[in-house]
Amino acid sequence: MNPDNLRPLLDREKVLDNYLNYLLLERGLSDNTLQSYGHDVRQLYGYLDSVGKSLVEVEEDDLHGLLIMLSEMGVHPRSLARLIAGLRSFYKYLRMERYIAADPMQYIDTPRLPRTLPDVLSVEEIDAMIAAIDLSKAEGQRNRAIVEVMYGCGLRVSELTELRLSRIYADERYAIVEGKGSKQRLVPMCKATLDEIMAYLPDRSALDIKPGNEDVLFLNRRGAKLTRVMIFYIIKDLAEKAGIGKNVSPHTLRHSFATHLLEGGANLRAIQEMLGHENISTTEIYLHFDRQQLHDELLHYHPLYRSDTITD
Repeated sequence: MNPDNLRPLLDREKVLDNYLNYLLLERGLSDNTLQSYGHDVRQLYGYLDSVGKSLVEVEEDDLHGLLIMLSEMGVHPRSLARLIAGLRSFYKYLRMERYIAADPMQYIDTPRLPRTLPDVLSVEEIDAMIAAIDLSKAEGQRNRAIVEVMYGCGLRVSELTELRLSRIYADERYAIVEGKGSKQRLVPMCKATLDEIMAYLPDRSALDIKPGNEDVLFLNRRGAKLTRVMIFYIIKDLAEKAGIGKNVSPHTLRHSFATHLLEGGANLRAIQEMLGHENISTTEIYLHFDRQQLHDELLHYHPLYRSDTITD
């Protein structure tokens, strides 16, 4: 008799399929997130094959062995932390479905990560990137609109590639964006950003648009939706042409959007809404003041610090 009333473990590929279906149907995760979780489990499967263990036989020491192996291979702590989160979710599912009696991930610690901030572009550097675009090329105006939308609206790259024509309301100056977990939010659009989009639309209309992409805003020269990788290369190339020595990616524009809003006096809660963050602590990671600015703020507003400026 089974004392823990456990269910028999199915073929592990079937277990993985059931797990991903659970994440899709019960938690509403995006395709990209599902792929990441699936990759985590397949990494675990590969390691278990190498040590000759099944899922139900895994112990905490086995999982430590996997993490040590990956660390010695040079895997970054941030990637290890993401893997741990993925495996923790998988084993929680196995426990919930009564495939296992105890969770071997329970006492696995996540490596401490440095809170590093991405580079921020100045307004002049963003202008230089836009000036580096060759408008004589077929994709020139499209790329100009891409930069304006990413910096002007603070979109994630996945939100940019999924942006729909039918969800841009030019008269009201906003767009409906679908973010993480298929959650929608309203994003304001300034006139300059909308003007760049409108200037791009004639070029877009001249394309042979592939079925299923009729409502997608940004298309490649074959009339299909741009990939996230392609957006990365576009932004990276423009930064190099503009002579910017910083490590620039699409996320740099999003971070610059938020930082410039904060420096301009925008409310942190409003920035949180525009970025689509569920938790305000996530927004705080993106935003920063330099030390001199913090010092200046204290001198200006705090009564004790204001006394520092008084001289005898």
